[in-house]
Amino acid sequence: MSDISILGIFVADLCFFSNNIPIRGQTVLGTNHIIGPGGKGSNQAVAAARSGGSVNFITKIGKDTYGDMALSLYKDSGVKLDSIIVDSDLSTGVAGIFIDETTGDNSINVVPGAAGHLKPEDIDKHSEIIKKSKVFLTQLEIPIETTLYSLKKAKEFGCLTILNPAPAVKLPEDIFHDIDFFTPNETEAGFYLNRTLTNKDDIEDAGKEFLSKGVKNIIITLGGKGSYFSNKDESFFLEPLKLKSEVIDTTGAGDAFNGALSVALANNFNYNKSLKFATKVAGISTTRLGAAKSMPTQKEIEEY
Repeated sequence: MSDISILGIFVADLCFFSNNIPIRGQTVLGTNHIIGPGGKGSNQAVAAARSGGSVNFITKIGKDTYGDMALSLYKDSGVKLDSIIVDSDLSTGVAGIFIDETTGDNSINVVPGAAGHLKPEDIDKHSEIIKKSKVFLTQLEIPIETTLYSLKKAKEFGCLTILNPAPAVKLPEDIFHDIDFFTPNETEAGFYLNRTLTNKDDIEDAGKEFLSKGVKNIIITLGGKGSYFSNKDESFFLEPLKLKSEVIDTTGAGDAFNGALSVALANNFNYNKSLKFATKVAGISTTRLGAAKSMPTQKEIEEY
């Protein structure tokens, strides 16, 4: 039995490092270029598996070099391959990532490729995997109709559902009732409430508003400021992890958080302990280059 099923995309990350991220019309000279595995769902699956989770990843890749990179990554990380669809007529997705070496900030352009062709019937073909899962996690990089369909199916099967609403796109109001854990960052939270969140009062008010929409538990991630949790019984801010080395790349930190959160929930951690675990994994990931490659192992997490 798989504790966790994750639906999402794999893309090859083409990372470009420089002293600043180019703005419109600007050319900058870079310092480094790396090609590695990425995609929110894929990063989350790797983070969850390395954190000790039993993980099935539902995705679609092409029969090409980048697709081979994905399969190799999953074999190395312990992600199960049963629900990975290989389509020889489609190309594996790619993402162009610009990384500011001085701050670790990034900007990203994602082309989903094969995973952009995931359909509700693909969910039906792998419904047994979802049915056997305790936790179901997804994001908003695949076609929205497939995401909404998968969340409803996962709820019908009695899974704990996590929606990481990235990239933020408009959602039908009724879908919030199918979400057990909604995990936007502060920018994404502001998008759904049509306002900017600038202080703790704004964050707390946003939490109440999401709960009123039907979300069972709201977690707003605040980057270097930690996170905020709220449900009908409790609410709290959680400080970020005190890191042993400097932040060098925040790419994939949100994915590390969500993947680790799924593991904590699958292991029946209480909510405070779940957030501390997710925060720790995300924090460690920012001290390393890359997305999937920056995810720490269970042993590294325990010893940190």
